[in-house]
Amino acid sequence: MRVPSVARALSLPGRAAASLLVLAALALPAAAQVFQTAAPHAILIDAASGSVLYEKAADEPFSPASMAKLMTTEVVFDALTSGRLSMDTEFTVTEDAWKRGGAGGGGSSMFAQVNSRIKMSDLLRGLIVQSGNDAAITIAENMAGSEEAFSGLMNQKAKALGLDRSTFRNATGYSAPDQKVTARDLAKLSLHLIDGYPDLYKIFAEREFTWNKIKQQNRNPLLTLDIGADGLKTGYLEESGYGLAASAVQNGQRLIMVVSGLKTARDRAAEARKLMEWGFRAFEPRQVFAAGETVAEVSVYGGEKGSVPVVAKKPVRLLLPRGSQERVTAKVVYQGPLTAPVEQGREVGRLRVMRGDTLALDQPLYAGETVEAGSIPQRALDAALEVGTGLVRRAFKKGGSAS
Repeated sequence: MRVPSVARALSLPGRAAASLLVLAALALPAAAQVFQTAAPHAILIDAASGSVLYEKAADEPFSPASMAKLMTTEVVFDALTSGRLSMDTEFTVTEDAWKRGGAGGGGSSMFAQVNSRIKMSDLLRGLIVQSGNDAAITIAENMAGSEEAFSGLMNQKAKALGLDRSTFRNATGYSAPDQKVTARDLAKLSLHLIDGYPDLYKIFAEREFTWNKIKQQNRNPLLTLDIGADGLKTGYLEESGYGLAASAVQNGQRLIMVVSGLKTARDRAAEARKLMEWGFRAFEPRQVFAAGETVAEVSVYGGEKGSVPVVAKKPVRLLLPRGSQERVTAKVVYQGPLTAPVEQGREVGRLRVMRGDTLALDQPLYAGETVEAGSIPQRALDAALEVGTGLVRRAFKKGGSAS
């Protein structure tokens, strides 16, 4: 019989547990540093390790404003990379894009002329550097026929990237009742744009762009500061306040940050800089496991062996606060027992590391070896054990006892 799928949390055995205990001890000098920000929503992530350095209401939804253009950009980048579009592809500026997204629309614009044809290389800069709503609508209507249809592409991308708490309704970020994102989802999207499209991502760092004889500066306030910033996108709506998704690199380390809900553009710049500089200053790296090193053993049902080692494909690294007293704990979570056969390299669970109350790391784990299906007697024994333990579980659920 098949064992029902149950989420299980395991303590890390042997060497794994010892490694984490050492890391916890290393993080125990004097007093913990406490960081505070005026931003109602915030998250700061180390790009290489995925470690969450700071979060505040990171899973609470808010209106993205022009930060929604990050997903518009993702759809375009994907089409360019796959060859469905090229930088020389020309799109026509529709009357709708000109009216709703142009200067008369009251928001940011690249000042595209109605019925003109613009190359994708220029539309992208109008979208990213100038945050042009006319550029966003032009892209959406030419790629998908309508902005509504284009938002369907945006949501398909969001689902594929695991942005489970975000919903997009337009390409611009204009106010829409159910258009919502979270800081954590925007950080994931930002990391994907950086890692997935390294050459195209460089557009985010361009300081200015001129179109229709109108020069505009990049709206990202961190680009003018000497902190290594090279992207990504600002946003503002009255309902959501001032927000920013940003990334910076110092000494080979990249941080990704999202803030939202600030009262003024000045507050946005100040809080973003403060959070980014604190992240670079206040943490030190620790490696927990090497790539391919066994993290834990998880149970296998009906196999030639009763368990399989699980490993990470890349090194598992954490950034720990200097002078922190936060406790570091870890668990392996998987759906199981796994049913044999289990192929080597198959994703079978996740390693979740908590730093205090913060989920500092959530990384996939893979089967470190193949476990073939066991003999008929072995499978029969596993089934009998499951029947027995099932009876015990049901007995305790009823409040009785089992002999």
